[in-house]
Amino acid sequence: MKYITTEKLPIKSWCDNPEDGCIEQAKNLANLPFLYKHVALMSDCHQGYGMPIGGVIAAIGVIIPFAVGVDIGCGMCAVKTNLTVSEFSVEKIKAVMGEIRKAVPVGFNRHEDPCKEEEMPIGWAGTNIPIVSSQYASARKQLGTLGGGNHFIEIQKGSNSPFGLVDSIWIMIHSGSRNLGKQVADHYNKIAKELNARWYTKVDPKADLAFLPFETPEAKAYFAEMNYCLAFSRANRAKMLDAIKGCFNSIIPTEFAETLDIQHNYAAWENHFDKNVIIHRKGATMARAGQMGIIPGSQGTSSYIVEGLGNPDSFMSCSHGAGRRMGRKQAERTLILEDEVKLMNDKGIIHAIRGKGDLDEAAGAYKDIQVVMAEQADLVKIVTRLEPMGVIKG
Repeated sequence: MKYITTEKLPIKSWCDNPEDGCIEQAKNLANLPFLYKHVALMSDCHQGYGMPIGGVIAAIGVIIPFAVGVDIGCGMCAVKTNLTVSEFSVEKIKAVMGEIRKAVPVGFNRHEDPCKEEEMPIGWAGTNIPIVSSQYASARKQLGTLGGGNHFIEIQKGSNSPFGLVDSIWIMIHSGSRNLGKQVADHYNKIAKELNARWYTKVDPKADLAFLPFETPEAKAYFAEMNYCLAFSRANRAKMLDAIKGCFNSIIPTEFAETLDIQHNYAAWENHFDKNVIIHRKGATMARAGQMGIIPGSQGTSSYIVEGLGNPDSFMSCSHGAGRRMGRKQAERTLILEDEVKLMNDKGIIHAIRGKGDLDEAAGAYKDIQVVMAEQADLVKIVTRLEPMGVIKG
């Protein structure tokens, strides 16, 4: 762990070589008057909007919309099947992936018909969720869709130990709350900025860290809408997974183990260092002692099922993935298409890297997942290593 002690509160970084922009954002956080203990940077951290992706903070009595981010509830789910590598040929993988592409809209696409009412999160009647209410009809068509950017569906092969024989077939999904989360985040961040200006707060408006005191009606409304988005994102992954299971069974009879589902963009009341605080995890996963988690790599590298070690200094958190080492435009400018395609082909991964526009999500745009895992060895232990076989990107 690296310590930075030049600011009001210390910064504890599990990333050995964080980029300058990430550190500047962490320093902005460390000087907020309502932060508790320290700023924690996970090993995959990189610059985001306002707060670094891969950052964790504990706030006293306030909530910061952009310390959660625009894709509220973005997360992962993974499930092991009873299939083995030997019985799941390349032809079957391609056939299943073809069916998945028909069943799960990606990018800006959505379902033509709205989902059933009972598939949407329930129990929110009477709750103050005006933005969700205004977006509800649209969200019903987005439930069960992947989205774009770094979201993906992967068919993987996994070992039962970190370095054991690769045998079992797994499914992994990375997706979030779609446009619903973005609308909620943007709406309440705008309100927070307006209120902060009215209150003459010392928080620099250019830092994109406008806050809402938790006793205000605006903070309570944001918290309710954020939690709806968390429920929606879980339901979104569950609906996609149900469709994918059907795609598998249409090609080969398959059984599925229990699903592991985790989230990495949210805020929650938790107790740390004997104080009740609002933990913000932006691109970070909860890793309490014994808690299972998912840390994906890039589409050309390993992903991991992990068990949390409950390290208090990280606010019992770990990385949410490999983390970007270059921005999207930089990746398109600097990565060599032929090299990235060769990497995937040499590993036998079925992929869709076809042109320069696909390089923003190529393996070369991401940090080395082996280094990321080594840097957080005191946060999680590896249970299962997974290798990609077929990748569908948003």
